[in-house]
Amino acid sequence: MTWPVRLHEVRPDGVEIVLRGLARSDRARWDELRRDNLDWLRPWEATVPTGPEPALRFTRLRRLLDRAAREGRVLPFVVEADGVLQGQMQLFDIVWGSRWTASAGYWLDQRATGRGLASWSLAMLIDHAIHDVGLHRVEVAIRPENVSSLAVAHRLGLPDEGFREGLVHVDGAWRDHVEFAITAEHLGSERLVDRLRARDPEQDD
Repeated sequence: MTWPVRLHEVRPDGVEIVLRGLARSDRARWDELRRDNLDWLRPWEATVPTGPEPALRFTRLRRLLDRAAREGRVLPFVVEADGVLQGQMQLFDIVWGSRWTASAGYWLDQRATGRGLASWSLAMLIDHAIHDVGLHRVEVAIRPENVSSLAVAHRLGLPDEGFREGLVHVDGAWRDHVEFAITAEHLGSERLVDRLRARDPEQDD
């Protein structure tokens, strides 16, 4: 698995989306996004059962993510739209051996939602994971209350594998999730970004 990687797509409406690694120059924007979206992201971001952990400082976070990526354990992309950092799109829990699988997750600045960025960025990530990295399966677990993210999964045509009780510790408690997953056989030679290009623009993510 190669790192660093830069993924690039231009949507039919001209919006340029880039998935890339976190850079030193992102520090001010990253800190701003995390600060401004604290309450917005709290209901959706994973926590640990033992209680709140201190947030990692930007420099240490960037180094840890970069090391994990070089070791093949994670693909920690940030989402950039028209040159502006808007959030993160990450492939994590990468397992090889007899499974060749991983999970995908993301977050976006609240001000950047409703523009189709989540749908396109997740499509780019899954396409890369299956077609370029060679993974067999990519999973996406979404809380049932997260209507916008459920819509993203349905928009991409990700197969719904059903309800999973208490799957992830989120916002101080074990939370139920709906599991979506797509395999290399299901995707075939198709790319999810091509599914989006074939649709009328939908902005509700």
